[in-house]
Amino acid sequence: MMRTVFTLLFSAFLCTSVRAQQELLQSGPMLGYCEQMEVLIWVQTKAPANVRVEYTDDKGVTFTTNEIATRAGNAFTAELIADRVQPGAHYNYKVLINDKALSLPYPTEFTAQPIWRWRTDPPDFRVALGSCTYINEPAYDRPGDGYGSEYEIFTSINQAKPELMIWLGDNMYLREPDWYTKTGYHHRFTHTRSLPEMQPLLARTHHYATWDDHDYGPNNSDRTWVQRELAKETFDAFWGNLTSGLPASKQATGFAGITSTFRYNDTDFFLLDNRSFRTPNDQKRADNKTLLGKAQLEWLIESLIFSDSPWKMVCVGGQVLSDSGRGESYQNLAPDELDYLLRRITEENISGVVFLTGDRHHTEMSSLKLDNGKMIYDITISSLTAGTGSSRNEVNSRRMEGTLAVEHNFGILSFSGPLKERRLEIETFDTEGKSIWKRTLTRK
Repeated sequence: MMRTVFTLLFSAFLCTSVRAQQELLQSGPMLGYCEQMEVLIWVQTKAPANVRVEYTDDKGVTFTTNEIATRAGNAFTAELIADRVQPGAHYNYKVLINDKALSLPYPTEFTAQPIWRWRTDPPDFRVALGSCTYINEPAYDRPGDGYGSEYEIFTSINQAKPELMIWLGDNMYLREPDWYTKTGYHHRFTHTRSLPEMQPLLARTHHYATWDDHDYGPNNSDRTWVQRELAKETFDAFWGNLTSGLPASKQATGFAGITSTFRYNDTDFFLLDNRSFRTPNDQKRADNKTLLGKAQLEWLIESLIFSDSPWKMVCVGGQVLSDSGRGESYQNLAPDELDYLLRRITEENISGVVFLTGDRHHTEMSSLKLDNGKMIYDITISSLTAGTGSSRNEVNSRRMEGTLAVEHNFGILSFSGPLKERRLEIETFDTEGKSIWKRTLTRK
């Protein structure tokens, strides 16, 4: 009898203890970068806690990441490195908070990038795209109806099962009370990242990001923003990119920004910083206006020259090819710099360049034939949950017919085919996951 009572009491204690650790989880887990021998897993707690991840391969062998003590100064976030993975191996993982494993109602698993070069053609894979994520918080929002809606779009993205997702800026919308303090930045990023509909997607897809004005500072912010260091610090705490910032040898101003690059299978992705180095939008002097800054621009050109990727995916917050004369497009802000970039791509005979952009609260695909006959493209995907351009009537002469979408939407890029004949399929979907339009690009 005493043994039965003890067993019941001990079981109740364990359940209470596990529940207490479960309640410490604020958001995540989120998968960050994925390499052949290393994967990043991000977690945020509500209070100081010791966090680690256990990951188990298909043979039942379990490994453990480093353990991190979360702290208020870093928004209680932890970047945990799974550094004993093997190329192409599949793992199930679980988060432990204060030595107690969490039980989550959705899959937590990842697969390391495989070794394919010199062995097979590159694997097929899928990448989700989106920008402009506004999550309502009435206490700090503008009066009236909420600007954000249809959060179920993240369920639809998760159901599409992309290996990666690239967030193309305005991934959070800083409000006026957030702008000037660490408390404000941490609050806004935490509020957005904690959306319940987002959690299953965070846990099974590898996430990479760049930013635009609303997750950097106030509307249309530029390099004069007084809190750009805080913006970078917060961005780096909440995202798991492989790197963050220009190499030291390329930092003309001493500020690194958030520029990054990574390769997934055979495809190079370049994550650009369109805020940290740009001149003010309203500057009258035209001869030195810049969007990317000279150092970042030259790094991009040299990186494109070096890349042997069949498709070179250049990710940046604002539109590059649109000639509509609207918004913060490259053509509007720094036309001379854009001309230089396109001229250098032409001179170096670089092929397969595709810009992935956001910002505009509508989706469209633009194309341009360069002087050497090669094509470049700009795929704008917007918005995920922020207000949409329901009456968008601007004229972009480079827009490919039938690719304008003004409802909430996301994109899926599908890379497939033999190494020298890689196809790129672009498809956009509405909130419910229904196809809006599809286009296919080939290397020919």
